[in-house]
Amino acid sequence: MQHQVWATDITYITVNGSQVYLACILDWYSRKVLTWRVSNTLDAAFCVSVLEEALSVWGVPAIFNNFLSNILTIFI
Repeated sequence: MQHQVWATDITYITVNGSQVYLACILDWYSRKVLTWRVSNTLDAAFCVSVLEEALSVWGVPAIFNNFLSNILTIFI
């Protein structure tokens, strides 16, 4: 069922020689991007804003997964 299982991912992309961060929330069933944001810093407010928008538009999913284990390991 749509909007029941979400995933989040954060990656960096190069734009005009500088790195920017892309964060997105994905629906696993439909494979659609529900929300996304680009920022030049990887701070908590940036990441939380993506999730807050998805929650306000689509509601709360049954399962929320992330691919941040390598990023979380760096910050711990």
